[in-house]
Amino acid sequence: MKAVFVTGIHTDAGKTIASAILCQALQMDYWKPIQSGADEDSDTLTVKGLLGETSSVFHPEAYRLQAPLSPHAAANIDGVEIVLHKIKRPNSDRLLIEGAGGLLVPLNNKDVVADLIQADDKVVLVSRHYLGSINHTILSVAYLNQKGIVPGILFNGSENPATEKAIANFGESTILGRIDDAENVDADFVFLQSEKLKNELEKWLME
Repeated sequence: MKAVFVTGIHTDAGKTIASAILCQALQMDYWKPIQSGADEDSDTLTVKGLLGETSSVFHPEAYRLQAPLSPHAAANIDGVEIVLHKIKRPNSDRLLIEGAGGLLVPLNNKDVVADLIQADDKVVLVSRHYLGSINHTILSVAYLNQKGIVPGILFNGSENPATEKAIANFGESTILGRIDDAENVDADFVFLQSEKLKNELEKWLME
């Protein structure tokens, strides 16, 4: 099975919740290669908590940085340099990878998050509606298309048909569905969302 790389149109698009839902729906293992803000948060622990009892394997981060900043800035504070070739993928045939921030977030002076994506990965782009999200989503799709990647777009939040239609009209992408808004995001919510999206996700993954 191809690896799934989850990215977003900005930092708060909902990548971690989406990752938990995808892991549940597709029974995938989870890996966050680079974790910033480790003093305050851990996306690995968040996903683990949202999945509850699961057969998913949670792999340790390649870089665990303390400050809640862009990886290149957090690494500088910690006195380390993120080296791309030192980031080795875990041995898993059902691997979900969650990126840090958006596609062009710097890792160092020359590499960005998108450089972690391999040619045969399936890429999920999480898009959340706000003023400017159409531009951010279309730019992300255009960048991925230039790399020969047709992303699956997963909307997160309230439905906005006009915005979603506009996004679908530009560039090559597949609309995977929507994660509903919720005041309380817990294991039950993740399970229900995964059941709703499962068929479409499985079909897309096999394309």
